[in-house]
Parts: sequence; C-alpha cells; structure tokens
Amino acid sequence: MTSIYVDADACPVKPEIYRVAGRYRLKVYVVSNAYIYVPRDPRVERVVVSDSFDAADNWIAEHAGPGDIVVTADIPLADRSLKAGAAAIGSTGIPFTTSSIGMAMANRELLSNLRAMGEVTGGPKPMTTRDRSRFLSALDETIQKLRRQK
Repeated sequence: MTSIYVDADACPVKPEIYRVAGRYRLKVYVVSNAYIYVPRDPRVERVVVSDSFDAADNWIAEHAGPGDIVVTADIPLADRSLKAGAAAIGSTGIPFTTSSIGMAMANRELLSNLRAMGEVTGGPKPMTTRDRSRFLSALDETIQKLRRQK
C-alpha cells in the first residue's frame, strides 16, 4: 500500500496532497517539529517529532520505503528517500530521480557555499499557480506509476 510522507514544516502544498490522497484513498503522514493542523480523516496522521535538527527528515527516512512517496523540498531527504526505494517529489512538482539527485545535491552545496561567502541572499521563489498545478500532475503521475508497478 502506497503511503505519502510529507516533510510538513515548510510544505506549501499540503491541501493538494490531502485532496489527491483522498481521491486514491492513500495514507498520509504529515511529519513536523511542531503541531500542524491536519484534516480530520483517518487516513491522515500527524506525526510531531522533537525539535532537534533533522528530526522530521530522520523520521521520514526511517519509515518511507519502496512504493511510498516523499514530498519534500529538502534535497538530502530526497536523496535518502530515493536510496530507500521511495519516490520523491519537490513541492514545486519537480520529481527527484536517481539520475537528477546528484546534480541537485551539487547545486545545493554550491549555493550553500555562495551563501556562506555572502554572495546569495533571500530564499526560494514564492509558489505560483503553475507550481501547484505541476505538483498535482507530478503527484498523480507518481501514484499511477507506482500502481502500475504493483
């Protein structure tokens, strides 16, 4: 049975995940460091972990496996998820794959170094309607692909 694991602290597409998961009757684990509202649905489970660094990522990495989907903007978590056999999708709808994760990790490291030198400021771009649409399509396609593999 496919489950969706959401790295929820900064996830902007939780409502979209709930809607798609409801349509397919999938279990959703909403993992965060603090209390987050989740719908009253037996298939949606709130998991509050400690506030230690990477606690939510560690919980997801320990529980997600083959046939599951991890939704995260955290590239190292996406890498760990892929290595565990799960599918990983960024919140803007860009799927992480075994062939793209290496470049994503390298780009993350480069940007981290540039920020440390004061070259890059600001955060990610705001979510757009197009990003949300792309995310919905990617999530639906991933679920369909996993169902065909079973």
